[in-house]
Amino acid sequence: MLRQITLIFILAGTLGASLLAQDPVFTQFNATPLAINPAFAGTTLAPRFAASYRNEWPSHSDAGVTAYATYAASYDQFFTPFNSGFGLMVMTDDAGGGLLKTSMVNAAYAYQVSVSNDFGMKLGIQAGFRQLRLDWDRLIFLDQLDPLTGPLDPSGNPNPTNEIPPESLTKTHFDVGAGLLVYTPAFYGGIALHHLTTPSEGFIRSGTGLEEGLPLRLTLQAGAELTLLPGNNRIPSTFIAPAILFVKQGDQGQVNVGTHLSRGPLAVGGFYRHAFTNSDALIGTVSFQYEVFKIGYSYDFTVASGLEVPDSGGSHEISLLINLDNSETQRRKRYAERYNDCFKIFR
Repeated sequence: MLRQITLIFILAGTLGASLLAQDPVFTQFNATPLAINPAFAGTTLAPRFAASYRNEWPSHSDAGVTAYATYAASYDQFFTPFNSGFGLMVMTDDAGGGLLKTSMVNAAYAYQVSVSNDFGMKLGIQAGFRQLRLDWDRLIFLDQLDPLTGPLDPSGNPNPTNEIPPESLTKTHFDVGAGLLVYTPAFYGGIALHHLTTPSEGFIRSGTGLEEGLPLRLTLQAGAELTLLPGNNRIPSTFIAPAILFVKQGDQGQVNVGTHLSRGPLAVGGFYRHAFTNSDALIGTVSFQYEVFKIGYSYDFTVASGLEVPDSGGSHEISLLINLDNSETQRRKRYAERYNDCFKIFR
């Protein structure tokens, strides 16, 4: 009960004029590229389907209520006749087991510009809708707390509150983002801006007209693919893929830095995440690929002060990728054409 009350108080702070929290960011960002930059739409010629699930701070889950859970699913593909990539992504961020739920659906478009044989650019844009839903009846306010019985009376019923619920417990708004991606056969780098419309997501307005909107999110990403052992038309190459991800939204932000090592169907990785004000987590990842299927798992070992494992329980994340670009026919075609790019870790 204490854990639930603590979590509810944290979430209740989001009822004001605006929500200044950071968007959810997946640890396996290579499995959810559309979430960090719409210019990643269509980095494969054949359809790519992806799904991810993240369970954050499971030790704070109680009585079947998950503290923070995030789900995402996406599709994208490159269409050669249009020289463009198209994608669609849906995501749900669930805080407090449905206490505050944010759902998003975005369509992405990326136009490819070939500057030379070894250098290209992709200009991306995304547009969609965000919806917030609040379960008001599960909130606990200070005037409900009894020194002896807590938020419940002796009969187990919630104590009454004088707080007045907002006019609407659901907010929906239009959202827009844009991004740029540059790449060579061995390197990629990009920048993306999300929430260009900075919509207000607060449920209760102050009446001053000074409410802030959802903060703009800046995302920078860069990585490389360095071949250690060349492959052939049946066996993929062995390579390392160092990467860095920088995210800033309002006063919040983080930096992820690390590398993947891929050999045959198996890839392992190690990353370090640092928040703007403190060390955050050490991250381990592993993935296995079989033909067009790829499954990945990662664990965030929390090192932030006051939230160390087992206090928080870290974070678990699972990803599933179905990439038709990894079919035997497509692999043979890439090998015959000596096709080389820096997006292998995204496949």
